[in-house]
Amino acid sequence: MKLYIGNKNYSSWSMRPWVLLRNAGIAFEEIKLRLPTATDPDSDFKQRVTSVSPAGRVPVLVLDDGFAVWDTLAIAETVAERFPQHALWPQDAQQRARARSLAAEMHSGFGTLRNHFPMNIEAKLPGVGPRVLLEQPGAVADLTRIDQLWSNALAASGGPFLFGAFGIVDAFYAPVCARVLSYGLPLSVAAQGYVERVWALPAVQAWVQDALQEADFLPEDEPYRTQRD
Repeated sequence: MKLYIGNKNYSSWSMRPWVLLRNAGIAFEEIKLRLPTATDPDSDFKQRVTSVSPAGRVPVLVLDDGFAVWDTLAIAETVAERFPQHALWPQDAQQRARARSLAAEMHSGFGTLRNHFPMNIEAKLPGVGPRVLLEQPGAVADLTRIDQLWSNALAASGGPFLFGAFGIVDAFYAPVCARVLSYGLPLSVAAQGYVERVWALPAVQAWVQDALQEADFLPEDEPYRTQRD
């Protein structure tokens, strides 16, 4: 299989299936495309991604028979069907439905939080989060809801991840963990512990280390860029 992704520093949508596959030990070939920006619109991104997906966006998973699946939720469901031995959704029917609900809420919601705290793994700006939250009640509501979802799921499952073992729903929230750490977003003790466990996963750390090495993929004028030696 081939997984088409964007910049690892920025592409939260790409991070989800990549981490999911890597953590489960499912083999795939990574094809990374440089995302276009306002200052660098003339990349070959559109040409390359539309050659495999009419949606024109990453991620795209091209299966071993050449069939392409786009959208993170569709990719996750396809992987779960093709590799049932990895139990990427909870085995219990009710818990599986609840996990799907959490993943779908992440997939379609939390727009204010996303807009004000874009994923930027190389950024270390702990003062930005509390300052922006003072001015953005919508972002506060999003963060409060995420904390509630995580805390309730962890209490019900006993952890260490939302439904016990790491699965699709955790992969969907991994980019939120990146935002929490980059911007110093405040969480409850239970939710903060979850962030730390997700971040410590070898699959997540592999993504992070790759992101920190892709200097040629980072525009110099992006809003939350950190100083580099």
